[in-house]
Amino acid sequence: MTLLTAGAGAIAEQITASGLVTADQDRIARVPAKVMGAVAEMRKRLGDEVTKGEIVAVLDSRETADAQSELLAALVHYELQKTLFERTQTLWTKKITTEQAFLQARSTAAAAELRVNLARQKLAALGVSPLEIAALQPNGSAGELGRYPIRAPIAGRVIERKVDLGASVGGNNDPSELYTIADLGHVWVELSIPSSDLGRIREGQKVTVRGADDLELAGRIIFISPLLNPDTRTARVLAAFDNPDLALRPGALVSAVIALKEIPVAVRAPRSAFQTVEGKTSVFVRTGKGFAVRPVTLGHADGETVEIVAGLAAGEQIAVTNTFILKAEIGKSEAAHDH
Repeated sequence: MTLLTAGAGAIAEQITASGLVTADQDRIARVPAKVMGAVAEMRKRLGDEVTKGEIVAVLDSRETADAQSELLAALVHYELQKTLFERTQTLWTKKITTEQAFLQARSTAAAAELRVNLARQKLAALGVSPLEIAALQPNGSAGELGRYPIRAPIAGRVIERKVDLGASVGGNNDPSELYTIADLGHVWVELSIPSSDLGRIREGQKVTVRGADDLELAGRIIFISPLLNPDTRTARVLAAFDNPDLALRPGALVSAVIALKEIPVAVRAPRSAFQTVEGKTSVFVRTGKGFAVRPVTLGHADGETVEIVAGLAAGEQIAVTNTFILKAEIGKSEAAHDH
């Protein structure tokens, strides 16, 4: 038997609603094929964890090879024109050549440099990283031309794999995406709120749900739709939750409690403390001889506690567990007394 000293507290006015767990749309990313090519490597399987920027696939791309070759050729041409310009500049300084030859060499070198910059911009537009572009040097190791790495745009888990090895991607009739990645460490719960309750709902209000292993999770309302479903007369409300250890899985149905406001009360008790005795809601008050039945008047209530308006004073001790046993014992005592 557990005892509780009755006292002041707060009653949370709340609404209960059913909800559907969904992935946070701000934390889902499609991994696109920005160039045409064939899939040479698929480095991740369904369910695998990925980090942002990690290479998850590699394409063999003629489009990329052509752009890389264009940059290498432009670099070779620029180095040549730069060398010729420097020589012409030296001769012109010594008055050995004409100013026209100097200006022509400078213009040709500038055009060659512009060609290099345009080739770099073309590769950047294809999604090649600055480091990979910088690694392309005529006198260095340029790697294997045409190999195009696909990187994860966000950290998360692979929830969909859309192509297989050797598949063509990026063309008009080919798949345009390789993977779908989701960060499920943060999810949404989509609630349907009746129009009669919408006036009490605000963005930022606390919402609690129970996840796996009866874990209670707290979130906040982030969106209230201004539109009503014409069939159900309900509005779509989204609440955001941190999701440790995948306690909430997208697609799961949950019961959500929305806290509207807290009402301070002088005396309150848990719901388990109350029993109906002789048609009256009562509690069992601890006395020097055991327990006495005390009828009470109730006020505000939430999912766990109830306000006691009259019948019990703060500081009195009451039973809050196994009260049905006390009720049964009192019933037996009264029956014996009648006999």
